[in-house]
Amino acid sequence: MKIKSGYIIIFIFIYLFLPVERISSQEIPHPVANTGIYQFLDELANDQVVQLSSVVKPYSRLFIARCLRDADEKRDRLSPRQQRELDFYLRDFGKEDSSRNKLFRSSFSSNFEKVSSAREDLFSRLIKVIRGNKRWDLFYYSDSLFSLTINPIIGGEFFTNSSGTATYWRNGIEARAYVNRWGFYASLRDNHEKPLLGKPSFLTQREGGHLKGSSDWSEMQGGITYSWKWGNAGFVKDNIEWGNNYNGANIFGGRNPSFIQLRLQLRPAKWFTFNYFHGWLNSMVVDSANSYWMSNSYGTNYREVYHRKFLTANMLTVTPFKYLNISAGNSIVYNNTSVNPAYLMPLFFYKSVDHSVSSGIDNMNSQMFFDISSRQIRHLHLYATLFVDELAISRISKKDAWNFLSWKSGFRLNNFPFSDTYFTTEFTYSYPLTYQHYVPTTTFESNNYNLGHYLKDNSREWFISAGYRPVGNLDIQLFFSDAVRGPDYTELAAPRVGNPPLESVEWRNTSAGLKAVYQLINDLYAQFSFSYSNISGNKNWSPEYLQGKKLTVNFGITFGF
Repeated sequence: MKIKSGYIIIFIFIYLFLPVERISSQEIPHPVANTGIYQFLDELANDQVVQLSSVVKPYSRLFIARCLRDADEKRDRLSPRQQRELDFYLRDFGKEDSSRNKLFRSSFSSNFEKVSSAREDLFSRLIKVIRGNKRWDLFYYSDSLFSLTINPIIGGEFFTNSSGTATYWRNGIEARAYVNRWGFYASLRDNHEKPLLGKPSFLTQREGGHLKGSSDWSEMQGGITYSWKWGNAGFVKDNIEWGNNYNGANIFGGRNPSFIQLRLQLRPAKWFTFNYFHGWLNSMVVDSANSYWMSNSYGTNYREVYHRKFLTANMLTVTPFKYLNISAGNSIVYNNTSVNPAYLMPLFFYKSVDHSVSSGIDNMNSQMFFDISSRQIRHLHLYATLFVDELAISRISKKDAWNFLSWKSGFRLNNFPFSDTYFTTEFTYSYPLTYQHYVPTTTFESNNYNLGHYLKDNSREWFISAGYRPVGNLDIQLFFSDAVRGPDYTELAAPRVGNPPLESVEWRNTSAGLKAVYQLINDLYAQFSFSYSNISGNKNWSPEYLQGKKLTVNFGITFGF
């Protein structure tokens, strides 16, 4: 049976047989790059105003709306600044939960009148006079069955240091629509960056793109989702981020270009959540058997075809105690001529499946991961993540052998001992050959971009930040990071076992600075930063523009994502 027919059967099954109530609940993912709402929800969770599992992102807009509604019911526990931010985000997400839209609007209007007499800046008052209680959209329509939102995407950044200037700008359009339990969304963005700061080889968190030998690339995201009372499913092209973090996740880091995914999320109980996806990756490895020469009026050309490459992963999260989340999951990267149905099973442990599917031949590339997140102490978020690429019990007791692991731990302290402040410390350590694989068609990559931590394997990073939020939607942060990477043993053709971690420092980036971000209206961000960095070592791992000792000033403004 063809895969396209398989999708049709899956969605027909969902629509016809799942025991759902006739409610208008739709779930569309909200971009992780829209950092303001994610930071605000994290702060509310750390203050124990809402309960939140932050291991899997993006969140859906409906999930965000429900978190905001929970916070609205506990308004007396929020500071004046948090109340203003809550009202700010309700102007956008308050319209998502259409089954309670009237109640949401009336509750918001009442609270809006209360807070209007509180201290707030002149700009916010002016926006309220012009726009009222709803956020600004280029186009918005809603009735009892159908809603549609369309907004532009436009913005850019300007950098300057002793190397000269660098620029980045983007333009495009995004739209989302709901019909009953179905959600539809699309985002088209053209990107222009000179010089390139986000190549696959660079050790940076800067987003990568589908480059065609130039500094311009296009990024299309979107999909179709279907929701019911205790879950949702979707066929989407989007980014993901798995693993608790404040400076780069080490399960799925999200820096890579988006890829096609079949997603499933189940929330049958408050203490249990299950996430699954099956993805179609770009191997960038030419399949010579299926590539061919062709001739036409333009001449004779060689038509290259890539080997097919797939990724499937799951993650279950349990909440045994209030504000404590424990997660575990696994994934596998495999190459086949077509999708293997064994990896469409959401609940499987894929390494064991692979032993049967690939019996007698070289196995595929499998991984395991674990995450624990505790917000049981009010204002404090403690978390740790473990990514297991390859584990052999026999290596644990050996002094000259290491397993392929990446682990991260850290904490964030919000609003203690002073209101509207936060302090973060995070440490990440990855052993040699973690995220790496010797078979080009099953590497933990898509479009040559590593899917895991941005520093890749054989690396270590300290990250420290202190922030202050004096008024709603303004974040001022001091930060320091020290990141190092050792030898890339895949380039040296070294043995797979017995490679000492960080035997030498081949690359180092020590940076410190100040960054200020202000969200003027919903989705309109202005940012300014200046930072001192000292990047030394392998010149292939960072852009020439930033190499050496640099004092870099950055300014940017953007609307939409």
